[in-house]
Amino acid sequence: MSADRHFIPLHRPDLGEPECQAAARAILSGWVSQGPEVEAFEREFASLVNADHAVAVANGTVALELGLRALGIGGGDEVITVSHSFVATANAIRAVGARPVFIDVQPDTLTMDPSKIEAAIGASTRAIMAVHQVGMPCDLSSILSIARRRGLFVVEDAACAIGSEIAIDGHWQRIGAPHGDVACFSLHARKPLTTGEGGMITCRDASTDRQLRLLRSHGMSVQAHDRHRATTIVIEDYVQPGFNARLSDIQAAIGREQLKRLPDIVARRRALALRYTEQLDASGVATPLREPPWARSNWQSFPVRLAEGLDQARIMQRMFDEGIATKRGIMCAHLEPSWPKDAWRCPNPTSGCAADDQRCDALIESERGRDRHILLPLFPSLTEAEQDRVVAALFRASEQ
Repeated sequence: MSADRHFIPLHRPDLGEPECQAAARAILSGWVSQGPEVEAFEREFASLVNADHAVAVANGTVALELGLRALGIGGGDEVITVSHSFVATANAIRAVGARPVFIDVQPDTLTMDPSKIEAAIGASTRAIMAVHQVGMPCDLSSILSIARRRGLFVVEDAACAIGSEIAIDGHWQRIGAPHGDVACFSLHARKPLTTGEGGMITCRDASTDRQLRLLRSHGMSVQAHDRHRATTIVIEDYVQPGFNARLSDIQAAIGREQLKRLPDIVARRRALALRYTEQLDASGVATPLREPPWARSNWQSFPVRLAEGLDQARIMQRMFDEGIATKRGIMCAHLEPSWPKDAWRCPNPTSGCAADDQRCDALIESERGRDRHILLPLFPSLTEAEQDRVVAALFRASEQ
């Protein structure tokens, strides 16, 4: 890279002076652990997505784990999900003692293929964990229909999907309402709304909300802030086993400022995604994802499928040499060393799934999604000139 050309990262958090002032407010208040800022953040988050309840937690992975635990999912149970997701999706299922059943994704959206669900249901199936991958809503209407008919819970892995929208019964709604039993968000630095690390769980059921609050704080019957506000002595009980999965007030204060700017953040991401699509359509080099008519993505990431014959690693290295970061397509848990074949199952594997090979013919689109896609830089402060530079570098890198 020439010295006069700055490096374009894959992502840059959209944080500024309002977030700095909010963090300072929490620090100077004298209350920096879970307290009044967390309570306000939960209320404001629930209002934004039209949820009855929102519970702030330490990160998106623990949000998934506690969501499963609150629904009673545990040892001996199976959860249908996708391998084509960040490994936290599968790890959360394993953390509660359950076993993931991986089904394939749809190639145009990289989200769960509902037509594969029925064949995956077994005697031990308790839930479906549906992933809104890179902010693209999955086909929840079809998934919910199957789940209700078969008596299964639905956990939405909405880690990337704050600000995304879906049309249910003809009405546009925010992801996180929730439409299933719980929806779980990540507030990691690469997400459109960030507190550095953090997570949020939304639900509509008051008993699930109470269970989540117990689980996140060692099973303690009284929240610390409630005890602080009490006018008489309050001694808490520890009514069940739990964990330390709390979010701090410093993080929540930052999150509240991010919520105020979320509409602008998402609008900018959508504008950049549209511009990428216009530049890449009919290029013959890379094909972007397609929003179904019932989905509006927040474009947390921008994956493109490389044309046949283009070498993924070579393209990425050439772009890196020009000062542009990219990322390989979304990982597949079943191809990772931490997930040997005896730790998961898939429906109706073919004879092509050899015992000594982690690849699985029943997950062919998932594997293609990993191996044929790259993620391009996309973040609100990305300029049009930088975006043009990314596209030009991609075209040059594709030249044989």
